[in-house]
Amino acid sequence: MLGVSRLLNGTVRPEDALRYGRRSGSGPAHLLHYSSDKKPVVVWNATRRCNLSCMHCYSDSHDREYPGELTTEEGRRLLDDLAAFGAPTVIFSGGEPLVRPDLFELAAYAGELGLRCVLSTNGTLITQEIARRIKEAAFSYVGISLDGIGAAHDKVRGRKGAYDEALSGLRYCRDEGTRVGLRFTVHRQNFDQLPGIFDLLETEDIPRCCVYHLAYAGRGDKIRAYDLEPRDTRAVLDHVFQRARDFHERGLEKDILTVDNHTDGVYLYMKLREEEPDRAEDVHQLLAWNGGNQSGIAIASVDPLGDVHPDQFSWHYSLGNVRERPFGEIWTDTSDPRMAVLKDRKGSLKGRCHSCRFLDICNGNLRVRAERYFDDFMAPDPACYLTDDEIGIEPGTAEAEEAARWPVPVQQNGHDQR
Repeated sequence: MLGVSRLLNGTVRPEDALRYGRRSGSGPAHLLHYSSDKKPVVVWNATRRCNLSCMHCYSDSHDREYPGELTTEEGRRLLDDLAAFGAPTVIFSGGEPLVRPDLFELAAYAGELGLRCVLSTNGTLITQEIARRIKEAAFSYVGISLDGIGAAHDKVRGRKGAYDEALSGLRYCRDEGTRVGLRFTVHRQNFDQLPGIFDLLETEDIPRCCVYHLAYAGRGDKIRAYDLEPRDTRAVLDHVFQRARDFHERGLEKDILTVDNHTDGVYLYMKLREEEPDRAEDVHQLLAWNGGNQSGIAIASVDPLGDVHPDQFSWHYSLGNVRERPFGEIWTDTSDPRMAVLKDRKGSLKGRCHSCRFLDICNGNLRVRAERYFDDFMAPDPACYLTDDEIGIEPGTAEAEEAARWPVPVQQNGHDQR
């Protein structure tokens, strides 16, 4: 996760993190990424069931019962484990978490344990009464997915009227005093909707927006042909940066972030080296502390059945099950070969990732995309949109030969090479 607004506008600096000793338990939430003692933010997919059928859904959810999901008591034990291990935040996700009858009971219990609770929802089920219960359950933040304006959102989400319902749900939460934000997954079917999403932040007084890149998981893998070409990804990032700066210059407090493509941090750093070189190295330091992709390190997923995964896109690989072992024991067990390499992957990466001079601030990007694209967990991420020249690979070298073994849609001389 890249805090675009804070880094681009200089509202977070290395000294801010140092003031709290870079300790995850002592600083505010927005400095958590820069801590030296990283504990995982845990996405608990509390149910797989969902009332929508979104084209990019990583859990491939449908509106039906899925047997074997963690019971209320098992959910409480999971939350006990997370609190004991020191996880700072639990994100209640799905499917659609609001279809789970005991959601508010579980969230209230998590809050009693000292866990920061976040709700990730499609928003369509939030009535005025549900918004009140969300507030009472002490959710600190509600992220509502909008993938376009009006009919464009409905097309992505698979149901007419989903946009109006989601926007109403957002308004109910906002009016109850709960902090809300938008989640927008960008791909070829909706990237033209991004300007309207940013306009909505202003007209609806929404303080936060996360722009997600497409992850090749679940139905997202089935539509990977819709992923953006490098030139379009750059255009999206340029627009994100421009709008973040514009909000800041006009005194509008908007927290803009991008998620699931850690090339974005490199791209932001490169922009600052050109435009504000006096600030660029401070930003590089923060990006290095962030560490790039944090799958298996500072992000975790527990799926509806209790299986633990390196991130929410990796349900095909289980590290263990919380019904059998505590979460903390699973998370620190490097006898699992995948967990071992995720903790320190730099020497194992292949192709362009292995030779990239920005590996310290990207960390090999999203492994599930590489695995789905090349059938190799350590292959380069095909969604990297930087050129060989930009990442420091010179023509005719051994590094260039290694990179050529893994053809990805990188942009060379203004043209997409596939």
